[in-house]
Amino acid sequence: MGLILQIAGFLLPSIVVFLTAYFVIKEFLKREDNKKLSEAKSLLSKETLMLRLQAYERMILLLERIAPASIVIRINKENLSASDFHLQLLAVIRAEYEHNIAQQLYISKEAWQIVISAKEDVVKIINLSKDRVADNDSALNLAKTILSLNQQGVNKVDSAIDFLKNEAKRLF
Repeated sequence: MGLILQIAGFLLPSIVVFLTAYFVIKEFLKREDNKKLSEAKSLLSKETLMLRLQAYERMILLLERIAPASIVIRINKENLSASDFHLQLLAVIRAEYEHNIAQQLYISKEAWQIVISAKEDVVKIINLSKDRVADNDSALNLAKTILSLNQQGVNKVDSAIDFLKNEAKRLF
């Protein structure tokens, strides 16, 4: 009996020390895993934020580039008929839109719909202007008509840009 008590006297403190060490190390490793996971999430969040900000930047750039005043000035009108200029304007808008279509992944659905609406409004202005000039008129006449028609209505491009700016500010 004395031998059993002696063995228990040695074993019991060893078991207590082992269990204490086991639970302390287990808790330490759990905290380290949580810390690494938190750091990874933080890094991912920063990267996602940068991608989202770049998407808003790209959408604003798209809208600025297809704005009637901008696109009419940017495209070379020399020796073009109104009909050819009209087609060229629509092709540029389509190309700009297709180049940026993937950005919808990073902006809100509402923001994407506003961008589409602004683009369609620009196309509508260009098409209405085209209907007001003859096919063989000069591109300059079509450009003047587009700018005139653009000034008469609500500028959806500027409204869309303002919306995108405000939404991007809310990311911070």
